[in-house]
Amino acid sequence: MCFFRAQWIFTTHTTWRTVPNIFFFNLFRTFSPSKPAKSLHTQKNRQFFNEPEENFWMVMVVRNPIIEKQSKDGKPIVEYQEEELLDKVYSSVLQQCYSMYKLFNGTFLRAMEDGGVKLLKERLEKFFHRYLQTLHLQSCDLLDIFGGISFFPLDKMTYLKIQSFINRMEESLSIVKYTAFLYNDQLIWSGLEQDDMRILYKYLTTSLFPRHIEPELAGRDSPVRAEMPGNLQHYGRFLTGPLNLNDPEAKCRFPKIFVNTDDTYEALHLIVYKAMSAAVCFMIDASVQPTLDFCRRLDSIVGPQLTVLASDICEQFNINKRMSGHFEYIWKPAQLLGRLMVLGFLLRRAPIDGGAPGDGNAPVDGTIDGRSEKEPQFKFIYFNHMNLAEKSTIHMRKTPSVSLTSVHPDLMKILGDINSDFTRVDEDEEVIVKAMSDYWVVGKKSDQRELYVILNQKNANLIEVNEEVKKLCATQFNNIFFLD
Repeated sequence: MCFFRAQWIFTTHTTWRTVPNIFFFNLFRTFSPSKPAKSLHTQKNRQFFNEPEENFWMVMVVRNPIIEKQSKDGKPIVEYQEEELLDKVYSSVLQQCYSMYKLFNGTFLRAMEDGGVKLLKERLEKFFHRYLQTLHLQSCDLLDIFGGISFFPLDKMTYLKIQSFINRMEESLSIVKYTAFLYNDQLIWSGLEQDDMRILYKYLTTSLFPRHIEPELAGRDSPVRAEMPGNLQHYGRFLTGPLNLNDPEAKCRFPKIFVNTDDTYEALHLIVYKAMSAAVCFMIDASVQPTLDFCRRLDSIVGPQLTVLASDICEQFNINKRMSGHFEYIWKPAQLLGRLMVLGFLLRRAPIDGGAPGDGNAPVDGTIDGRSEKEPQFKFIYFNHMNLAEKSTIHMRKTPSVSLTSVHPDLMKILGDINSDFTRVDEDEEVIVKAMSDYWVVGKKSDQRELYVILNQKNANLIEVNEEVKKLCATQFNNIFFLD
């Protein structure tokens, strides 16, 4: 990966031959200014290009997969699988690299203004030396294109408890500018703008939380911590910040993040505090340096209340995990009365049990009509471009090193190909494909929403597949319009 602005700034390895290609793409953009080319295909590798800021280019070179065969005379022959890599997937990964860098370092231009090329190079080397080691390109797929957020479905009373908790915390801790609340790696509330929350969510769920992974649910996350004298016992602890509040020499260092970089350009300290499976992110102005006394006060205020709240959510989670569906709504901070009015309106359209809107008893095992089999009848990926809500029954739980899927890579590639087809047209459409393995793959695009379904019905015909997808939409997405 390399970066430059009129001159070479930084490279993670020797890729000097990519430099002329940048100027080639600048020339090509003259003929297609609205849709410039983003990749260059060669036999051995593929080069991806991104201009996240004016005159700043990022280049990522990915080697094509290879297979070894033997020639007629017994000599090994290497064949490059040039069509195995999906341009849109890895272009999205490159964009995520920039977004993650910007979250923790600000923009390239700001670094140049603060300290010139030298400072920018230092920041690039420091960040990407560690970050590139966390990229597992072999497991990147459709979800990397979406970069979505998984929202936790809630009943109205539990949601109001969380909203009340956030209001109390922001009132008690007046220096807090923004708050985000997550449970079981799913977002419930965010005060940040959508694009900032999207990349922060990715950092939390793929980096910070996996590093602190622990048994979840039912209050078995961690033993009750010994507290300062006079404080209530609780399960709360800092994921960023001081490790031991009883140590007078403890350092209160929190990661600095940058948000609203296109507007107010705010630098914030990120405080992540967790109790059981509930995590709350407090963001305060970077000009304010949190002290150990502040951290102790936050712990004494937030810890006991978050522990109780996490237990309440856990009860609701045990109900929701038997249900299925999407709760796509996320509220921005506003007056409480306004929130209650909006909530009341939305809840008239969605069940209070957090299940699929319009169907409180939808199965979650991926079977039609609740049939139980060793392999589910269908698996799906859903994404809403308007609020970034995503849901996947294809992807298993993330590990600290990789995101695992429950289907064959060939099927994932078909999903990526369908998505590429969708991006070429503005109209709503539907694509149905039968794979070589006899699985049926269906893609539906409608009203800024996309649904991808993999059906395990080898003997079904096109009409039967279409009917099964309609059943899926009726049970899982009853309040969402999909073009028939």
